[in-house]
Amino acid sequence: MALFDWLKGKSRRVADLGKLGVDVHSHLIPGIDDGSRTMDESLGMIQKFHSLGYRKLITTPHVMTDFYKNTPEIITSGMEKVKSEIMKYEIPIELEAAAEYYFDEQLIPKIEKGEILVFGDKYVLFEFSFNQEPQNIEALLFTFQKHGYHPVLAHYERYGYYDTVRKAEELRERGVKIQMNLNSLTGHYGPKVRKQAEHLVNQKLIDFVGSDCHRIEHLNLLENNLEKSYFHKVLDLDLINYTL
Repeated sequence: MALFDWLKGKSRRVADLGKLGVDVHSHLIPGIDDGSRTMDESLGMIQKFHSLGYRKLITTPHVMTDFYKNTPEIITSGMEKVKSEIMKYEIPIELEAAAEYYFDEQLIPKIEKGEILVFGDKYVLFEFSFNQEPQNIEALLFTFQKHGYHPVLAHYERYGYYDTVRKAEELRERGVKIQMNLNSLTGHYGPKVRKQAEHLVNQKLIDFVGSDCHRIEHLNLLENNLEKSYFHKVLDLDLINYTL
């Protein structure tokens, strides 16, 4: 039965990430968060993205008051160094930088001051605590909208305190875009998160997908699971990635 279940989840075709083209969530700037530690690691991951068919990467370092005190200047300076290395090694891929903002006491003031990095149509990637449902979401969303930003909630499927479908529908009605990590479909974050991700795919409640790549192992894991049927289903969704 276990073998049958495994085969049932596989497809004969490998999903083509070149169709997706753009990754909107990664940690590729060395030394500024818990992602890449060295420029060599960054270049290795970027080359791997290219080999998987990606044409553009929007890297999103953490911004978190108590841990990763990154500013737009720190992030853009780091990005320029990575871009210089990409050009030196002639890796044919486009690189942009935004950020992944943790919802803490400093996020609303950052939005009000315009100290926010965006991508696409003023999209802002932000995240919640994994352990406790955040309070005062209404104020956060109001502030985003007041200043013309379009919030994108990172790796929604990983927040175990939310009922996947109901809460995702509610947030989308309030203007929040939903981003899902592709490796959630591999079981990387556990079976519960995988099921949550599958529910989101089935209900077509995903606006963006991303790798959330911190290490090249994340891309290797993704590559080794592209025969799974849900990756084909994801690529058939009406994702905003395609427009970036």
